[in-house]
Amino acid sequence: MSQTPNPVAPQQMAPLLALVTQLLRAGRPADAIAPLRDAALLEPFNSTIQHDLGLACLEVGRVPDAIVALQRSVASNPRYADAYFRLGIAFEKMGNIREAIAAYDRATQLHPSLTEAWFRAGALVYILGHLEEAVGCFRRAATAGGRTNFGRLGKARALLIEDRNQEAEQVLRETLVADPRNALAYELLGNLLSELGRFDEARACFERAIAIAPLMAGSYYDLVRCRAVTSDDDCLLQEMQAALETPRLEAGQRQRVHLAIGKAAEDLGDYGLAMQHFDAADGVRRDSSPFDSAAFSTLIDRLIALCTPEFIARASELGSNDATPVLIVGMPRSGTTLVEQIVSMHPEIGAGGELNFWNQRGAAWLRSGAAGDETPVVSTGNPVSEVVVSEFLAKAAADYLGVLRKIAPKAARVTDKMPFNFLWAGLIHRAFPRATIIHCRRDVIDTALSIHQTHFHPILAFPTGGAELVAYFRDYQRLIDHWRNVLPADRFIEVDYEELTGAPEPVIRRIIAACGLTWNDGCLRPESNPRAVKTPSKWQTRQPIYRTSVARWRRYEPWLGPLRALVDG
Repeated sequence: MSQTPNPVAPQQMAPLLALVTQLLRAGRPADAIAPLRDAALLEPFNSTIQHDLGLACLEVGRVPDAIVALQRSVASNPRYADAYFRLGIAFEKMGNIREAIAAYDRATQLHPSLTEAWFRAGALVYILGHLEEAVGCFRRAATAGGRTNFGRLGKARALLIEDRNQEAEQVLRETLVADPRNALAYELLGNLLSELGRFDEARACFERAIAIAPLMAGSYYDLVRCRAVTSDDDCLLQEMQAALETPRLEAGQRQRVHLAIGKAAEDLGDYGLAMQHFDAADGVRRDSSPFDSAAFSTLIDRLIALCTPEFIARASELGSNDATPVLIVGMPRSGTTLVEQIVSMHPEIGAGGELNFWNQRGAAWLRSGAAGDETPVVSTGNPVSEVVVSEFLAKAAADYLGVLRKIAPKAARVTDKMPFNFLWAGLIHRAFPRATIIHCRRDVIDTALSIHQTHFHPILAFPTGGAELVAYFRDYQRLIDHWRNVLPADRFIEVDYEELTGAPEPVIRRIIAACGLTWNDGCLRPESNPRAVKTPSKWQTRQPIYRTSVARWRRYEPWLGPLRALVDG
């Protein structure tokens, strides 16, 4: 395509750019978009104009338009680091995490001292579960940024991933001394304090973050989970409802505000209002990250077809004899955090939290020759396939043990409470036939309602309401029925939430025995566990075992909608 300049353009360009400069200096990016578009039409290959157009669109929330302009900018000048950086921000706002990471990566290649790009990339790869890579990005932000805000925050986030919480708190407090209006530092500190059970301090941090940066209104979600909302919380409900009207509030923040209002309304006994906002939050989720129920059902079919009794039977012959892993699986909100708090009170058990290891290796297994076609490799009699699957599982086992031993080098057992490991129970047993897999189950409608009220990051392919969630439960139950039939009963242990909360000691004794360990009375006091809790159950896990969540769905019975299909299981 010819790039011959328009001879009229220079005469028209000067007044356009002068107007743009005047508008941007006056803080009017929305008004600058029209003259920037006119300038871009006159010089479509001017990377600076396209960048400035993209930036103006980004600032006023016209994110798709921003992406188009910024992509044109980097196409015209592939070495334009700032354009790649802003393109990363735009992709991030759209929920396109992998494209955002790629853009930040290119920006930092071109400009290695671009501190915020390192920081943002670290935050995204952390979401994807790549913890070492996230630490590396945050460390680069800290090195590049030094005593700048993003430099300090990068250092703090690296420390948080490494569970060096005391050092991270110190860095965050130093950041707030240097910059008392750093809303992100307040939010990070609030999250850390809530994970440690210091809820009053955490609540104050979230309040401060929102006051400084109203576009961070999603922090209300964490604020209302610091304790029950009462009639003494003057105007909090009204403040959150007003926050929904904040101009340019992003979808993710809006979703969290709806969930926060729902939680507050539930605490205040207004269940109709609560469900109205839980449903609204699910609507936002559907618009931003729709779930493919048919693809998930196909995945379940394939896992059942692959993990036959014959496949499982080879575990003792081909798998690792190491008994270190204790996997706590089940639907989210089914009691997995409580069980991990219980077992990790045992002095010989280390807590690993939610590890993304098997989600990654399981997906790789299905993509690779190790999984074969639609039939299990062990049934084909193909010795090459046997070698492939054995090598794949041997490497997975070695890598997984490396992860666990780094978490708790001296522990006899280490937990992994990623709920979605229920997908990979057969693969995990094949790799570790002596591993303990604890399946947590809870009344279906109570579990579904709790999921409907909880924020899950968009990177998780997971529905939070409606017919999609009902279908997900049906497929989950199909797979669990299969595991119950093919896995050894002494390795696949099932724990009912209602039984655990009704008579804790016999259930807990059974769990500890299944892990192959002697009894320890500390397991009866999970509320005393000092470890940081990073799941949505931060407040609940600091309370003695209670039963008030049993049959709580009845409060919402008139407003269940499609979830009513789960009432009878």
